[in-house]
Amino acid sequence: MTEVEAHKETLSFQAEVRQLLNLMIHSLYSNKEIFLRELISNAADACDKLRFEALTDDALYEGDTDLAVHVSVDRERRTITVADNGIGMTRAEVAENIGTIARSGTRRFLESLTGDQAKDARLIGQFGVGFYSTFIVADRVTLRTRRAGLGPEHGVRWESDGQGDYTLETVEKAARGTEVTLHLREGEDEFLDGLRLRTIVNKYSDHVPLPIRMAEEGGEGEETVNRASALWARRRSDVSEEEYREFYKQVAHDFEDPLLWLHNHVEGRVTYDSLLYIPARVPFDLWDRERRHGIKLYVKRVFIMDDTEHLLPQYLRFVRGVVDSDDLPLNISREILQHNREIGQIRSALVKRVLDALEEMAEKDPEKYARFWKAFGAVMKEGPAEDYANRDRIAELLRFSSTHTDSPEQDVSLRDYVGRMKDGQDKIYYITAETFVAARHSPHLELLRKKGIEVLLLSERVDEWLVSHLTEFDGKPLQSVAKGGLDLNALEDREERHSVEQAETDYRDLLARMREALGERVREVRVSHRLVSSPSCLVLDEHDVSVHLQRVLKAAGQEVPAGKPILEINPDHPLVRRLKGESDGARFTDWALILFDQALLADGGQLEDPAAFVGRLNDLLLRLSLE
Repeated sequence: MTEVEAHKETLSFQAEVRQLLNLMIHSLYSNKEIFLRELISNAADACDKLRFEALTDDALYEGDTDLAVHVSVDRERRTITVADNGIGMTRAEVAENIGTIARSGTRRFLESLTGDQAKDARLIGQFGVGFYSTFIVADRVTLRTRRAGLGPEHGVRWESDGQGDYTLETVEKAARGTEVTLHLREGEDEFLDGLRLRTIVNKYSDHVPLPIRMAEEGGEGEETVNRASALWARRRSDVSEEEYREFYKQVAHDFEDPLLWLHNHVEGRVTYDSLLYIPARVPFDLWDRERRHGIKLYVKRVFIMDDTEHLLPQYLRFVRGVVDSDDLPLNISREILQHNREIGQIRSALVKRVLDALEEMAEKDPEKYARFWKAFGAVMKEGPAEDYANRDRIAELLRFSSTHTDSPEQDVSLRDYVGRMKDGQDKIYYITAETFVAARHSPHLELLRKKGIEVLLLSERVDEWLVSHLTEFDGKPLQSVAKGGLDLNALEDREERHSVEQAETDYRDLLARMREALGERVREVRVSHRLVSSPSCLVLDEHDVSVHLQRVLKAAGQEVPAGKPILEINPDHPLVRRLKGESDGARFTDWALILFDQALLADGGQLEDPAAFVGRLNDLLLRLSLE
């Protein structure tokens, strides 16, 4: 056995990968031509990476600086080959990049699939199938590659039929780069037609900024079949809407058209071109904050790096596109980016441009903005905490549910809310809860509903984070209706205030007894003026962590700051009136505990001892039935 043969091994795909390959073949079949786009895109990336690494190590070119992608067809063998002379891969890189698919997220992704081919195709497209799309049209795929800078003996051969196993072996490969050969399935002969392949290249990859070469029709030489020019560097008047859409699909690996795009050429202290896209749908990895997202950085048309987190803040991580500057050094690194003045200027301008576009959309096309908000609203809510300089602009773009319509749709802006405020109202009221239904039915809203005062209903996890950083809008403070005293100022009449003051006097003894019965569970027991039909509710101190956030923190394994709630009771409720006259000490304690536990449940909290609550409630119901 030779040394090369000893390096051959047969390995198995992960179970999730096999399942995804099978789903792709069926769900993406109507879009099967995208395999060529994906392979060309991978090849172009490999050439870009070589160009970048060669900035500090010219020897990586190995005497060949003519970077290109070659597409060839062998009708007799029924194969298509896409080859590049880019950076190539080592054996370890092949095993890591091709043996797995998004290892941490694959299972969650598969659980989101429905069996609806149209919907599944969109999801798979957003997942970024890349190389695996080859199995839509091929029943066997062979990959040969060698990393630039390594000797010919370090070539790698990978092959699979996409069913479960793949082989990996060390081979001789004279030229650096990667070539992928597809052995077409029966019935896919249309892709053996050179004209058909050229049409696909022109449709999807015409603006890849390096030449894509194919054999000349009727000749023996090769010719470049794409424009090989950077679309973002062209004038807007020279680019068609269809070209913009197809370029988006290339850079975002998406099947659908973008919601909008922003193409700009800027000259001044920093000269650069930018082409930014806002997708129409949520990218699969949107909530992976650790992953770098979205923007590819070029310097003088030379690719430097992708997923550049320094060009846009995290709350705009859904934006895709390209930035190309003539004023940055070619050897710029991620570390240098963080402290580069020019990058800071570009970042500020890009953020302004995106926010300008969103403001215009919200004003001129509310229906389109509603689509945007439904997809990316939860991410935008991270903005006030991350981007203080633009906090007011972001606040104008936020949308919420509210008691104005009681609809789960988030279509109420803070500007809308302020415009509907009652005479004398000086605060923007909100409530946070685990679900929209829990927020809408919270007992804390009873008095406000009675007085026709609008309350924002916040039920997304990010909302707690938002209101801790967005504390006012248009000079009006945001006030939780479940924290602190509900001071309605001019919205309460003298008679109502007098009624509460009288109840505090009449129920002073009851409040003291309940405080003693509840012990360390509460900070205080007091008469409520926010309740109308419920017997009790829990109120937190202004700076305490809400019950909803406590649950989120506990679920994440975080320590929750200790804090005791205030129990408020409704003096007009029959249960409270009955409790006032209760002389049996044990029964009084049971009633007090039930009112506390009910208030905790209504607030979305969890009982420490649910069985004790049920037993206590059943016992009291039995006693009442016998009286």
